[in-house]
Amino acid sequence: TGNVVAGLLLGVVSYWALLWLWQFRVFNLGLSIWIFLVAFLLDDLRYYFYHRIAHRVRWVWAEHVNHHSSQHYNLSTALRQSWTGLFTFMFMLQAPLVLLGFHPAVIAFTFGFNLVWQFWIHTETIGKMWGWFEFVFNTPSHHRVHHATNPRYLDANYAGTLIIWDRMFGTFVGELEEDRPRYGIVRNLGTFNPLKVAFHEWIGMFRDAFAPGLTLSDRLNYLIKPPGWSHDGSRETSESLKAAYVRRNPGEAGKPGLPMAGVEPAE
Repeated sequence: TGNVVAGLLLGVVSYWALLWLWQFRVFNLGLSIWIFLVAFLLDDLRYYFYHRIAHRVRWVWAEHVNHHSSQHYNLSTALRQSWTGLFTFMFMLQAPLVLLGFHPAVIAFTFGFNLVWQFWIHTETIGKMWGWFEFVFNTPSHHRVHHATNPRYLDANYAGTLIIWDRMFGTFVGELEEDRPRYGIVRNLGTFNPLKVAFHEWIGMFRDAFAPGLTLSDRLNYLIKPPGWSHDGSRETSESLKAAYVRRNPGEAGKPGLPMAGVEPAE
């Protein structure tokens, strides 16, 4: 409900910003069915990179985290969406498409299809589907991995509609029967208070960034580094969680989603 209200009140800002950019377009690609198909493919790729940024940059994670905050995985989880997406300015990732000649209304339509697709994949009821379908499309199995907190599944399967982007860019991890997904976030909230769910990470991020005794670099890093980063290394990132898991289970080293050895990569 908060997401819908925020969209009605603020969504027009991002749309009008893109509409303003439309005057600077290189081409006007029109409204043919082929243009819609190309727009869908390009915007789905754009969504992949947005989603990847949302998990790797704390500023954007602050608005995306509430979608992951449920410890259950069902259709209602799909509706647990951000109230504050406008303030990350990630809608500007659509600007190149507008400047290329895709009208903002075309992009809005194709992205709407993307969101509809992502609704039905939030379920544990459907297992793995046909092999060719699992290879091309984002499915409940692939998206269960994305919502899981198991170390091997962290930062994987960012796809919107087409899982081929994850396969192409090395972020695909398949669901394993022997390692069933555990849902939520690394530090679960333990509350259903919608205000805390929507704003807890913004509050935590700014509290960290404005803590006394930090350098300017530290303050900036609390905004742009991945979730879990800390200036003194006292917190856990997805990399440190994966490395710790491999140290405990050396036979898992090098498997999809896990490092070759239980050593965290240098920054």
